[in-house]
Amino acid sequence: MERPEDFRTTSAWHARALVVGAHALDPELGLQFLLKAWGNDALMASLSAEDHRKILQHVDFVTVPPGRELIAQDEKGDYALIVLEGLVAVDRVQPTGARARLAEAREGDVLGEMSLLDAGARFASCLTLSRVSLAVLTASTIDELAIDDPRLGMALMTSLARRLSLRMRQLSARLGALLTAG
Repeated sequence: MERPEDFRTTSAWHARALVVGAHALDPELGLQFLLKAWGNDALMASLSAEDHRKILQHVDFVTVPPGRELIAQDEKGDYALIVLEGLVAVDRVQPTGARARLAEAREGDVLGEMSLLDAGARFASCLTLSRVSLAVLTASTIDELAIDDPRLGMALMTSLARRLSLRMRQLSARLGALLTAG
């Protein structure tokens, strides 16, 4: 399948990276962190050394200092972040400006995967609580992999989908508990 000439577009991540002071992480080290964080996933564990090299061509690895907003609530997005090291607060900003903590993301957790898939508005803000290392997946990366290496693209998408499904099940269970508690 041929790719249109203007296929590669600039991601919203590039602008956000400047704002948060992201620094490039050694790609080999980033890949090691990613394989450690997602090594229990059957598809990721089945990838070859050649597949790992291909990941390095399509995924950016960065570090971000503490106290930086990786994702702003209600902004449109086209990227997801995989936490490789560190801690990130996932907060819903209330109309009063107060922040309600929804979760804390750790190694292996994914932030922003829904906007990666549909380019919709972000549901929550994500603030670094410590220095974090991240893998950055953009919508154009996913599209590129679907064209250039469908098997690898499918492995990454399936891993993301499984994590999204798990998160939805956890949220459904929490909602069910709240509703039955009255």
